[in-house]
Amino acid sequence: MNTITRVVVCLVIALAFTTAQAQDTKIDSTQTSSNQLKIDTLKQLKTNIENEEREFLKSEIAAINQRIDDGKITASEAETLKKEAAKNRALNIENRLAIIDNKIALLERNDDGYNTEDGDGDGFVLRIGSGEEDKESFVYFGEKSNDKPRKYDRRTTTNVVFALGFNNAIIEGQSLNDSPYKIGSSDFFELGYAWKTRLFENTNFWRLKYGFSFQWNKFEMEDNNYLVNTDGEISLQEFPSDLNKAKFRTTNLVFPMHIEFGPSKKIEKDDYFRYSTYKKLKVGLGGYAGINIGSMQKLKYKEDGDRIKNKQRGGFEVSEFVYGLSGYVALGDIALYVKYDLSPVFKDQLIDQNNISVGLRFDMD
Repeated sequence: MNTITRVVVCLVIALAFTTAQAQDTKIDSTQTSSNQLKIDTLKQLKTNIENEEREFLKSEIAAINQRIDDGKITASEAETLKKEAAKNRALNIENRLAIIDNKIALLERNDDGYNTEDGDGDGFVLRIGSGEEDKESFVYFGEKSNDKPRKYDRRTTTNVVFALGFNNAIIEGQSLNDSPYKIGSSDFFELGYAWKTRLFENTNFWRLKYGFSFQWNKFEMEDNNYLVNTDGEISLQEFPSDLNKAKFRTTNLVFPMHIEFGPSKKIEKDDYFRYSTYKKLKVGLGGYAGINIGSMQKLKYKEDGDRIKNKQRGGFEVSEFVYGLSGYVALGDIALYVKYDLSPVFKDQLIDQNNISVGLRFDMD
């Protein structure tokens, strides 16, 4: 899990610094041109500053109102705090606009490409983590004035979903021990993006988790068999020579939805609160539906002493519409995950078989 997280963070940092380098190049190439573009940008920044300070004030007032509701302060005390907050934000606007006006005046007096940058001001920032001020985005790159303050209550969160494990098929009339697919070598992967929404106002016990995922389900055939399409009917037949490997893979785009429940910890600050499920038991029950976007059989064998790799794409009459049931039990970010396709693997199959997967699921909140 730590390795996966480090890889994701490294990719984000690399992308951010690449973008930052590109932005620096752009700024350098225009420093010797007229300062009018900078002046126009600073004038727009004045509006952004006013909007930003108003948003900060709204957050502070919301926090004060919550303290009244919680019985921590009286209405009279709250009114005093609100007046102080409004006064401070008004002074902030006045001071910050004065700085911008001075910069504009300096640029107007030196409209010849003179470099007036002093290293301060708004500019572009790269921030990872909340820093001294609580911000909404964990990773942010862009104009400092557009870095959003943290919302008081955030009912919907997002995360990346990654899962992997063993794959096989439930076949009518036989057990998994008699499966024609190798249990240890048949596997699955899933990669997706999910939203999680708290269902009730004052408790986080019940959540709705939904999103989209790409699923790769793989079968490795036993006993020198491979899949054959005979007039639209799919069956396993023995290959005419010795197979080194025979694998079949389906790729699906699905839209999962789970009801997730379990305890959580409420974290309360002066200007926001959050529910955390870190190291808490989580259970998710639901299903998924989607479409098949590809299938392929890969065969490896020798012919006249030559190594042959044969990839057969499509033509296996797989179910175009896929749907099934899934569930997970997690402690923190790692879960035991099970999914079962109610739709058959193939549209026309001599014996009914349905895909089943068991493995680990990582929800990187």
